[in-house]
Amino acid sequence: MSVEDKTAVSDGIILSDAAAAKVKTLLEQEGRDDLSLRVAVQPGGCSGLRYQLFFDERSLDGDVIKDFDGVKVVTDRMSAPYLGGASIDFVDTIEKQGFTIDNPNATGSCACGDSFN
Repeated sequence: MSVEDKTAVSDGIILSDAAAAKVKTLLEQEGRDDLSLRVAVQPGGCSGLRYQLFFDERSLDGDVIKDFDGVKVVTDRMSAPYLGGASIDFVDTIEKQGFTIDNPNATGSCACGDSFN
């Protein structure tokens, strides 16, 4: 992720170029252009809150929508305060593959990295 990407959006989610490319690839495989990547925060996990990332065709009242090179990222109004400034990246290494979330609002997380508080 370039420095420009990190400073462009400080009040919402930041999607890296690698993550946007992966989302585009997944959407092409699905053959759908009507889906957005929804990022939500739900109660649960060992630290109190957990992230949810999924494709969604719904539009909810109060949604915060951001566009990253044609990829729409949607956050519901209840989750948005927990995700301001959070950056989503996609890693593909020998150790792990998948989306990662670096959230400056998280004060702690569990060992598995799936939940935060």
